[in-house]
Parts: sequence; C-alpha cells; structure tokens
Amino acid sequence: MRFLFAGIITLAVSTVALTAPARAADAEDLAEGLRLFTQKGACQACHGWAGGGRKMGNQMPTGANLRESQLDRANLIMTIKCGRPGRGMPAYDRLAYVDARCYGQKKADLNGLTLADPPATLQPREIETLADFMFAKMIKQGPMDRAKCAAYWGGSGDLEVCREFK
Repeated sequence: MRFLFAGIITLAVSTVALTAPARAADAEDLAEGLRLFTQKGACQACHGWAGGGRKMGNQMPTGANLRESQLDRANLIMTIKCGRPGRGMPAYDRLAYVDARCYGQKKADLNGLTLADPPATLQPREIETLADFMFAKMIKQGPMDRAKCAAYWGGSGDLEVCREFK
C-alpha cells in the first residue's frame, strides 16, 4: 500500500511539473537557455537564431516558426524530448523510443518514419531550461522587431544583428 501511495504522489508531482506554465526565468537561466538553443542543441540551425523559422544553412530542414507557435509547455517539452518522426525534428532524449515514453511508441512502432539524429542529447533539466528560454524569448512572442531583438540579446537596438529590424 505504501508503494502504491508513493507511486500516485510521484505521478501527480510529475504531471503538475509537465503541465505547469513556463516559469519566469532569471538571467542565469536565460543565458543557459540561449546556450542550449544556439550551441548544445543547435536549434538555431533549423529554427533561426530568433526562432522565426529562418534556418542557418541550406542543408538543414526548415524548422517551425516558434514565434507563432501555440504549443503549451508540456507539448513543447514533449516535442524537444521526442522529436517529430518523419519531419526532421530530432529527439533530444537519449532514450526516446527505447521505451514507450514518447507518444506511447517504441522505434519499431514508427512504421519506417525516420528520426533525425540530434547534435547532442539533453538532460531533463536542460530540456526544461530550454523550454523556459523559448517561452521567454520566442513562443507566442510574435514577429521579431528591433526592441525584441535588443531584449533577446540583452543589449540595445543598436546591436549589429538587430539593425535589420524596424
């Protein structure tokens, strides 16, 4: 009985953590999220540095425009962890599709859909930090402009990268 109760509590806490809205990230978390987005996860290669879907290289798939995304936090985390089989989005969870943690499927259940290899795998905490960064800087933020660009980089609108925006 004690194990059943502990399992129920663990499930409830996990559910609340995944369905909770993005928390306000502090400056250190935002810097780590930017690093994960631009370097370790290399998300900007397909989604562009601002998450607007302007990929960085022709050989990369065109990623979704995250600035227009309507994903909630739980679905964004699931997408980062599990990727999008057959659509170019890699799974950043090293055990994705080994067990049924991703959409209730194992690799054999993907019916031949391919899954891109990620540049690196991410730990659960890194995925949450990345998601919080994306909500703070991209998700549901609308098109990039000079003020948003300055806020994104933590500087002024005079930054070279921001000059293309009005």
